[in-house]
Amino acid sequence: MQPQRSHAHGASDNAQAPRATQADSADERPRSWAGFALGVIAKLAYPAVILCAWFWDEPRFVGCLLFALLWLQRCAGTGAFGASLRKLTRVDWAVAFMLSVASAAIVWTNSELLLRIYPSLVNLGLLIAFGATLVRGPTMIEKFARIGTPDLSEPAIRHTRRVTQIWCGFFLANGVFSLYTALYWPREAWSLYNGAIAYGLIGLLLVGEIAWRYLVILPRVRRSEAA
Repeated sequence: MQPQRSHAHGASDNAQAPRATQADSADERPRSWAGFALGVIAKLAYPAVILCAWFWDEPRFVGCLLFALLWLQRCAGTGAFGASLRKLTRVDWAVAFMLSVASAAIVWTNSELLLRIYPSLVNLGLLIAFGATLVRGPTMIEKFARIGTPDLSEPAIRHTRRVTQIWCGFFLANGVFSLYTALYWPREAWSLYNGAIAYGLIGLLLVGEIAWRYLVILPRVRRSEAA
């Protein structure tokens, strides 16, 4: 009789295991959604802060928000994409330190000029981060592409390199123009460009890259594979 009780007890444990796993998954799901929502809010908050800066007369208040958002963006996020963002390289740390010093300087001095220059420093940081991957590899766009497609073909890798180069060119041009707006444009026009128009240009570049990939690159790869 004792073996039967042992067997029944083991069966009961095995039956409880799936329920425990399901309960753990149910607990993780709200946290995953919360982390995802927090990451989205952190990314959308930066242009909103710059756009609203034209209404605020205290640059140090904006500097505090910029400092908080800078590190929130690096801590928030879920899944493979969030984990990849939290694995900061030395270049990433250098960029984060540069922007942290800039936002702290805004808080310390309450300088509107430093606040105006901050978006151009963001573009400089992105240019450094993307450009460094062109030298050492893999490129930034290749890293993002491998999150969804770990095994990339050689033509796809070449395409991601070209796209990374395009983004570097955009960050360079946008950073220079952003600096021009900081020095010569009124506050309203500066905040409108750096908080809205610049992100509209980023959206157009993203849409153009996706359209080029699906209308030109992928058909070309299929034809080469068929040949």
